[in-house]
Amino acid sequence: MKVMRIYKEGNPNLARIACLLGGAVWGVFWIPLRNLDEAGISGAWATAVFHTLPILLLLPVIALRTSRFRLAGVLFQAVGFTMGLSLVLYSTAFLYTDVVRVVALYYLTPIWGALLGRIWLKEQISGDRIVGIFLGLIGMLVILNVDQGLPLPQNGGDWMALAGGVIWAIAATLMRQKPQVDALTTLLVWFFWCSALAVILALFMQSDRALPQFNAILNQLPWLLPLILLIVIPGYFAITWGTPQLNPGTSGLLLMTEISVGTLTAAWLTSEIIGPREITGIILITLAGLSEVLLPALRNALRWTRSS
Repeated sequence: MKVMRIYKEGNPNLARIACLLGGAVWGVFWIPLRNLDEAGISGAWATAVFHTLPILLLLPVIALRTSRFRLAGVLFQAVGFTMGLSLVLYSTAFLYTDVVRVVALYYLTPIWGALLGRIWLKEQISGDRIVGIFLGLIGMLVILNVDQGLPLPQNGGDWMALAGGVIWAIAATLMRQKPQVDALTTLLVWFFWCSALAVILALFMQSDRALPQFNAILNQLPWLLPLILLIVIPGYFAITWGTPQLNPGTSGLLLMTEISVGTLTAAWLTSEIIGPREITGIILITLAGLSEVLLPALRNALRWTRSS
């Protein structure tokens, strides 16, 4: 089937679209996490529950793929570990600082990704990518009120977001070195490491080491299970399938659509105010995410116009 061939062999254009959609899903990621936190599943426990449920739902698939986990090797587990650690830090950061600060600091990722791609994979930083990085950085500085001082981390949540972005760039680079592992297997290992590391972080951060009440978790399942099945798992799968096909800097730029979605939803659902500054930043960051799609298309259109 054509779908299976694309899944196995990849498609650069669809990979870019997958990363764009995955970024949009991550843009609303903070909403269920804060709902869980308000329901008594606090701190990193919210992250642990959010990523343990997919593992439980996918147990039949895991049972069929145990041999693939063994054959993948240490590098594959390193990919899962870094992806899991990045997302745990990013997820938990939403519970300790503002949404806009989390997404902005996390999405310095294209800088780290482009540098790692150049140093580690010996890949050139294209002109389109430089334009995207430039637009993205300006957009982030606008949103973070650069005129009031440098947008440096101010609390634990800020530091978690920044560290998560650096670690995600490492994960994306490792994924480029292990492209033969299929996306579904990567997804399962990602969820495993997310849940395991989130539990460790929760035990480390909470002095009383109290587990969330089981009834509190049960009460959230009617809305949480459909969300995981219809949005979370497909969104994460899009990222695990699309990211290995792209340069780390490219995938980071495309995933920056999350900043726009996260800022808009935060302005809509929280007390965070969105004004001309925020709108300007959102436009710049969205253009950054689309730069490697729009600029080649624009050049092709200009060539076609001149030749006709």
